[in-house]
Amino acid sequence: MKLLRLKITDPVGFRSLSPGFEHHFRTEWSLQDELAQPEGFAPFICAGPNGSGKSNLLEVLAAIFFQLEILRVRRSFLPEVLQDEALNFSPAAFELDYMIRVSPEYRRPGGSIWATVSIVKGMTEAISIQWLNQHEFEVDADTNESLAEIIFPEYVLGYSSGENEILSLPFFKMRFVQFDEYWNALSQQLTYPGHPETRLAFLDSGFSQAIFLCNLLFQDDEILQPFREDIGINQLNEFRIILRRSVLLEPDQISAFAVEDEQQAQSIDEIINQNPALQAEADAYGVTRYRVNLLQLLEGSDKSSLIVSALKRCATLYYVDESTDTLILDYWVNDATKEAFHENFGGSARTLFQAFQVLLTLNLYSVTSSLKADLYKSTSHYVSETVPVLASDQRIMRFKYVRFRKQGAAEPMMLKELSDGEHQLLHSLGLCLLFRDTNSLILLDEPETHFNPSWRANFVSRLRQCLPGNKDVEQEMLITTHSPFLISDSKPEKVLVFVKDQQRGDIRISHPNYNTLGASINKITMNTFGKRETIGGHAQALLDEMRARFERGEEDKDALVAEIQQQLGESVEKMLLVKAILDRTQDSKGEEQR
Repeated sequence: MKLLRLKITDPVGFRSLSPGFEHHFRTEWSLQDELAQPEGFAPFICAGPNGSGKSNLLEVLAAIFFQLEILRVRRSFLPEVLQDEALNFSPAAFELDYMIRVSPEYRRPGGSIWATVSIVKGMTEAISIQWLNQHEFEVDADTNESLAEIIFPEYVLGYSSGENEILSLPFFKMRFVQFDEYWNALSQQLTYPGHPETRLAFLDSGFSQAIFLCNLLFQDDEILQPFREDIGINQLNEFRIILRRSVLLEPDQISAFAVEDEQQAQSIDEIINQNPALQAEADAYGVTRYRVNLLQLLEGSDKSSLIVSALKRCATLYYVDESTDTLILDYWVNDATKEAFHENFGGSARTLFQAFQVLLTLNLYSVTSSLKADLYKSTSHYVSETVPVLASDQRIMRFKYVRFRKQGAAEPMMLKELSDGEHQLLHSLGLCLLFRDTNSLILLDEPETHFNPSWRANFVSRLRQCLPGNKDVEQEMLITTHSPFLISDSKPEKVLVFVKDQQRGDIRISHPNYNTLGASINKITMNTFGKRETIGGHAQALLDEMRARFERGEEDKDALVAEIQQQLGESVEKMLLVKAILDRTQDSKGEEQR
């Protein structure tokens, strides 16, 4: 995928992006150079001061594809709230142009491989999707119903390293759509595909263990090399999956499982008898309680391909804790275990990950219908604060005892023993490995905040290892950062420098006016982030005080130089001050001799 142009035509703008905001990601010249001489994976690096609008650019792209998913793509299930024609989407008007690789089955021999797509939405108009060069491809007229599968990115992935929710809102809404889709299938006894029916996925810290396990169970040593070189991950030893099968229902919740026929009133007993996911039981006091088996559509028989059945076949052992109706699956990882996962999940790490996505999404079961309705309509950055966080034993799905061998460690380690930076590196690189064979848009909001300087310096190289590309797919990635190392590994046309006008609040994006590829960290810090000093603020204050003492000329210069040398470490600033003092001393001696 190659982004070309974004324009916000909504009269109220979008977040800090003002009405009329427009950015061309590629010029005609740079695009032609890029197509003629592909140089491999190269992300856009979004840099600038805090609050300059970097994250808002990522968010508006996610918000646009969320609208596309809701208004144009989904033809199966959609929550009732999102079917309301009066529901406001933001931005309400926009233009987005991009190119995307077309699957070989639709290409002509020797013809174009890139579809040029224009998506336009006016204030009072439906979204218009135009495949501008469709005539260059072998696409039948009746294929129009599935154009989205050809010219939309396969996935739009989001990741933010911190607690900032600026990027997550559209993804968060889609996660609830995914849960509601499953709940609807469960209550109405429909079939369920066993994987998320959505392009959008926000891979926050809740997915770290799933990302880690899928990669170590499926990827070969060459692909996992980035894991090994920086963190020293060797071999996955064991892990446990805990699946809580059923949860209690209140009597008034049972009505959601009634048949959809208003002429046929059903009693609670009738509803329970006709839906295999429901059961009634008497507690110790003889009071009837009602339960729903949330895994009912995912279990199947021993030979079924459904998620839970497949996980059972891969397990070293499993058992059910009858007292809590909990399925516990243990995995001692060896070659046979990995082979079982390959056989049961189509040889694909991503297929296993999507199975984990479905199971982890079931942890949203406790969110009420009214809260979900508010969330679907929300434009707030703080929606997750209103969603209850379940205790571990209340979750439908969780991992436990994820142990692996690490270089230099005598005994297997728990995944939770790794540092924040190690978790962050495994997470960001791991999601790239899972989606390396897809045409995807990847939005990373400050993914390297916990990295040491060496890891920051190598991050772009690691991304290039994880996303080597092939002739049929290409990922587009935007990274927000404050790290000059990422800029130094990028050409100026791939560096977006954000500046916010403090008076009007307008956001301006430009490219550096110097060659950033291979530029020194000092030059980048000075030119891109406006930080001319190479030392910390406290040290600079001490140096300024000593400079002022020197300028006053009230003390012995040799003694002052000795004090500077003793108190401060080596820096350009210190060297220049010492040189100025010594030069002044030399000039004074010359005048005395004359």
